[in-house]
Amino acid sequence: MIDVIDLQKSFGDLQVLKGINMTINQGDIVCVIGPSGSGKSTFLRCLNCMEDPTGGQIIFNGVDIADMSVDINIHRRKMGMVFQQFNLFNNKTVLENIMLAPVYVGMKELKKKNPFPSRADKKKIIAEAKVNAMSLLCRIGLEDKANVYPSTLSGGQKQRVAIVRALAMNPEVILFDEPTSALDPEMVGEVLDLMKELAHEGMTMVIVTHEMGFAREVGTRLCFMDEGIIMEENTPAAFFDNPQCPRAIEFLSKVL
Repeated sequence: MIDVIDLQKSFGDLQVLKGINMTINQGDIVCVIGPSGSGKSTFLRCLNCMEDPTGGQIIFNGVDIADMSVDINIHRRKMGMVFQQFNLFNNKTVLENIMLAPVYVGMKELKKKNPFPSRADKKKIIAEAKVNAMSLLCRIGLEDKANVYPSTLSGGQKQRVAIVRALAMNPEVILFDEPTSALDPEMVGEVLDLMKELAHEGMTMVIVTHEMGFAREVGTRLCFMDEGIIMEENTPAAFFDNPQCPRAIEFLSKVL
């Protein structure tokens, strides 16, 4: 699904990514771990070009989305993103947050077909987005929160809403940037349970995480990053039981 080839990213004179190579197949759950400052979040943000790569290629379904001539917004529709700090719109209700992207894209597609769409066609798009959003809220047991604002939710509830907001676009892959690091410990479980459910359903995921138990249990592949490169890549069981890279051995001795 995604081929990352010699991906590089610099901020001025600081080179953060120094040639990342990775293949992500459909159904993979790739967990990216490593110390703070190793380039993990920058790598994730480059995958959907929230950060423009300095060099290299990102081939997503046969298209190099790192090519500046490509309309990245078309491809982002199939690549969901879940942020560390939730990034919900506080001036919109929970339901409106989930409906926002499907309605926006739906209206845009409608106007491509007809520059002057009827009110009925517009209402149909909104109605379909609302039904889908309510179905997603029911899935996570938060249907009673549809009309409240994000500020009234707990951290765990906000992150679960952020996850189903990503699901509302029917993505082919979801990128998770440390989705539990801003949560109180007692709220981590409810978010990880939802991610496990997605994993069991076959959702392709790339997850930057500090949750080692989750990475070992759910990941199909684990990548250890440090100093802007992937120093070791293996199955989670092989990595945790018998790490090969001295830097990985040192890292695990401090976090396990």
